[in-house]
Amino acid sequence: MTLEVGDKAPDLKLPATGGKEINLKDYKGRKLVVYFYPKDNTPGCTQEGRDFRDLYKEFQDAGADIIGVSKDSLRSHENFIEKFQFPFPLIADTEQQLCDAFGVIVEKSMYGKKYIGIDRSTWIFDKKNVLKKSWRGVKVKGHAEEVLRAVQGL
Repeated sequence: MTLEVGDKAPDLKLPATGGKEINLKDYKGRKLVVYFYPKDNTPGCTQEGRDFRDLYKEFQDAGADIIGVSKDSLRSHENFIEKFQFPFPLIADTEQQLCDAFGVIVEKSMYGKKYIGIDRSTWIFDKKNVLKKSWRGVKVKGHAEEVLRAVQGL
C-alpha cells in the first residue's frame, strides 16, 4: 500500500522525541512535511536532517511543521537530535507501522547485495491533512529547498 495525492494522513499514534506521542492527524490546521530516512547518523540522512534544520524558520513562516521518521529507536533519535540540533521531532517507527502505511519499505541494493529498507521519501500534507505532493527515491542535494518551494506554493 502507498498513499496517493488526495489521501488523508494515516491515523496512527507513535512515539517521538521529546517524550511525545505523535499522530499526523493532530497537525490538522497546519501544513505538514513528513520525511522518511533510512538511518540516524549516516552521511545522507544527517545531511538531509541538517538541510531541513537550516530551513526550519522558512518552513515555519510558510505555516508548515516538519517530522522525520525512521525505524531507529527513541534513544538513537534523541542522540541524533542533540548532536545536530534538529528543531523538529523524529518518530521512532520501530514496528514499521507508519512506514507500511506510506509504502516506503522497499527492496534496495548496495554493492550488489539486496536488502529491505526505507525509501528516502518526503510527503506534504495541507491544512486539512490531505496529501498534496510526494517524492520517492529522494536525492538529498537541493531536496529541502524543493520541498520548501512546494510548501510555499500551497
